[in-house]
Amino acid sequence: MTLWEAFKAGFGFLSVVPVGITMEGIEALMKRLYMYPIVGCCLGVLIGLIAFAASLILPAPLTVIAIVLATYGIIWFNHLDGVADMGDGMTAHGSLEKKRKALKDMALGIGGVAFAALLMLTFYSSLAALVDVAGGIGGAQTLPFMGLYSYVCSYVYGTVLAAGISEALGGAIGTAALIAVTVILAETCGKQAMLTIATFGKSFGEGLGSMTITGGTRKNFTIGFLFTAAVSFALLGLIGLAAMIVSTLAALIILRISNKHFEGLNGDGIGTANEVGRIITIASVAVILYLITGGGVVWML
Repeated sequence: MTLWEAFKAGFGFLSVVPVGITMEGIEALMKRLYMYPIVGCCLGVLIGLIAFAASLILPAPLTVIAIVLATYGIIWFNHLDGVADMGDGMTAHGSLEKKRKALKDMALGIGGVAFAALLMLTFYSSLAALVDVAGGIGGAQTLPFMGLYSYVCSYVYGTVLAAGISEALGGAIGTAALIAVTVILAETCGKQAMLTIATFGKSFGEGLGSMTITGGTRKNFTIGFLFTAAVSFALLGLIGLAAMIVSTLAALIILRISNKHFEGLNGDGIGTANEVGRIITIASVAVILYLITGGGVVWML
């Protein structure tokens, strides 16, 4: 029952999915912080389904907007607020106390606005790059190192051709599938980034951030990391694993920045790791695919 409470609390804590949340559930979640990437994967599936449908019926720019709206419609803006707070704290001049005060201040400064705007611009640009590269691959999606995606798309593409349906439909399905699985991967890796930064960070305050850091044990990190690695490899093979590693390293970089400016970590830094981890995952997949396909012409091994 405690395991179920932790799983349910993960949805209530990390999204706006109306599951109901109690303090007992939060405590259970903090003891089983490996639920972060598990819940993230489930949330990614919800967003991925929307991304898949949008990719089939909308033009590329509107597909990107649909994914952004779906992401923040389900996850909401709590972690983005952490990015803004980090921006205010990092750009504040003066002593450590002034930086921490700016970090926790309810007022939004120019640093916070700039950081949040740059992050949203990067999120949009990463998705746009992914949609563009996925469209370039289209029906020629059977790259041998892309995990479950390759097998599923090969089957669907072959079925479409065998049925005498337009080859363009097979390509459209392959494109939509690649976008969807990347979105699932990104949400999983984003939550693993939160678990990573909490595990290796040191709290300087109280609250839910401090509880998360306390729950970031080596055991929870290891379980979460293995789960995320399995999902990454299953969805996109070696490309998925590479994206996961890059997003995990990004979380450690954010931790180093937080330690430099605030001599510790709080909930805002953890939320920032989620936002950056998601974007880094999408950008990594897009860049890797772009490089190995020669900018749109599939590279034959």
